[in-house]
Order: sequence, then structure tokens, then C-alpha cells
Amino acid sequence: MLTVLITGGAGFIGRYVAKALVEKGYRVRVLDSLIEQVHGARTAPTGLPAEVEFIRGDVRDEAAVSRALKGADYVIHLAAEVGVGQSMYAIERYVSVNDHGTAVLFQALIDNPVKRVVVASSMSIYGEGLYVDEEGAPAENVLRLPRVGNGSWDPLDAKGRPLRPAPTPEWKQPTLASVYALTKYVQERLTLTVAPAYGMEGVALRLWNAYGPGQALSNPYTGVLAIFASRLHNGRAPMIFEDGNQRRDFVHVEDVARAFVLAMEHPAAAGGVFNVGSGQDRSVSEVASLLAAAMGRPGIAPEITGKARIGDIRHCIADISKIQRELGFQPQTRFDDGLAELAAWVAEQEADDKVQAARGELEARGLVA
Repeated sequence: MLTVLITGGAGFIGRYVAKALVEKGYRVRVLDSLIEQVHGARTAPTGLPAEVEFIRGDVRDEAAVSRALKGADYVIHLAAEVGVGQSMYAIERYVSVNDHGTAVLFQALIDNPVKRVVVASSMSIYGEGLYVDEEGAPAENVLRLPRVGNGSWDPLDAKGRPLRPAPTPEWKQPTLASVYALTKYVQERLTLTVAPAYGMEGVALRLWNAYGPGQALSNPYTGVLAIFASRLHNGRAPMIFEDGNQRRDFVHVEDVARAFVLAMEHPAAAGGVFNVGSGQDRSVSEVASLLAAAMGRPGIAPEITGKARIGDIRHCIADISKIQRELGFQPQTRFDDGLAELAAWVAEQEADDKVQAARGELEARGLVA
């Protein structure tokens, strides 16, 4: 029986990946430090299949990582601090966990090599996604100027005309706009650089906005749908920066887990970078309204702040044609069905809404304008 080590495997995505691997007959081992921001005061993981071997340890602890790697055939590297906004002031913490932690992992892998390492990268590395101008010409490396008065939130071309967002393919050059994005790009490049140097295969999955039951509702820096759900569950309006028309791709966590299994198993994945999304985009305000309806709170309209958060991007839409073509990935969860499932799960949970406090942290540091 082949053994898979999942770093950060007690987290939201990790639990679904572990379940998918167990169902396929793999032996699964999880290394996770159970940080309080994600797991609360728990000293043991929840939601992992009973068959999973759990090791509590920090990915920056070389002894713990080496112990976890013993006998492993594959590694799925999910361990990371997650959150664009928080990364802009918790700089040392994000760089330490995400990049030093990945360096420790690969240092240990030199003496404990595996067949393949699959790392969770992020759509955030693109910065602004791909755009096209009014003539249909693609525009890369787009940067937004600060909004002045009633100016446009959207990027403009050289003639002052709004650019139109287009699906972003893997060939688009990164435009790193936050500390979180920087750290995820380093994780990705370390994997794709070091793994083949030591006879291993590396794969990077650039994840869009994952959602589904089990996400940490009391973590104000988690996925946007979980943050919105926490607010709505407490009878409060989801808080949206800018004008709410920024567009994103939301992909169900079970589809994300399937992508990780494909990336680990498929021969064509070796050395590759793949976008993982649903292939459909929606505005953030539309998503907030749809979630409110699914949770039985259609009267709670989102609060549009009209302010920008430093490090955020305007539009980023997933082009998933490469992973569909090369690995056979197909998203299976319809967004309406996923929202209904999420709403039903949230109704049975308790959620400590910390969004206002998180916004205060950002404002106190001048990161909201």
C-alpha cells in the first residue's frame, strides 16, 4: 500500500484530500500544527477519516517533518498561512511558515525522497488576471491606479478605457500584489526547482476560491464564502470591499480534492502547473446575495464599503482548459448545489464573527483606503 503525507492535512482542503485518498486505497499520514486561528483550541484534529495517521507538528520543525516522511511515497504540501489581508501585516509569520516551512520540507526530502510532491499554489500569484482591450488584444501585467473621486475601480488601457477581464491561463506572468502571493509563488518555484534536482517530480496547483462544508467559520482571513456565511449566520451583512463587482471563480472543495488526486497520480502532471477552478465566474456581490438566499436570509443585503484593501486584485477568472485537457479534470459540483450544501452545514454550526475586528486591524495599519 502506497503512503501519502499531507502537510497541513487537518485543514479544510486537507481533510477532503485525505478522504479522497483513503477511498482510493492509499495509506494517509497527516502533519499539522493545529494553529488556533484555524482550529480553535482543539488539541486533536476533527473530520479526518479514522484510518489516517496524525502527527501534530510544525512544518518548520525538521525533526517532525523527517519523522512524517519516513516511508512516504508521495507528498501533498498544503501547510501554509492563508490570507491576503493578514499577510500584509503578519509578514514574518507568513514568510516563515510558507517559505521557510517549504524549505525545511525539501531539506528533509533530500534524505527521504518521494516519487512526487504536489504543492498548493494560488490564483493570487497572478495578481490581476488576464484582460483584453476593446479591440480584443490581451493585456498582461495590469496594474490598477489608485481610484480618485468617482474614477473606475477597473484597470484602464492607455486610452483610459476599462479593460475587460478574461479567463487567466497558466502562461500569464505573475504580478505579485501581496505578501501571501509572494510566499505562494516561492512555494511553487521551490517545488518545481528542487524536486527534479533530486529525482522527484513536482506539480503545482493554482487554486481559486475553494468553498464547502468544514471551512473555519471563525477565521476572518479564510475563504470569502465562509466569511460571508459567518456574518449571515450571526444576522449581519457580508462586508465587501470596493463596489462588489469584482469577479472570482468559486470551486467546491470536493472538486479541489479530486484535482489533487489527479495531480498526484496522472503521468502527464509531472513538472506541470495547473489552474484549479470551476470555469465559471461571478461577482462577489452576486455571490453574497445568493448565499444569503440559500441560508434563508434574503433580506440581508451585503454592505458595500466603497473602500479598497491593499493587496487585493480586481478580477481574476480561471482558465481551466489545461487541466481538463491534460489530466481529464472536470468540476462536478454545481454552484447552486454547493451553496445549498454549505448553507445546511452552517445552520448546524456556531460561528464567532471576527470580521469587524479583522477590518480594524487592517485600518489601523493603513491597509484600507
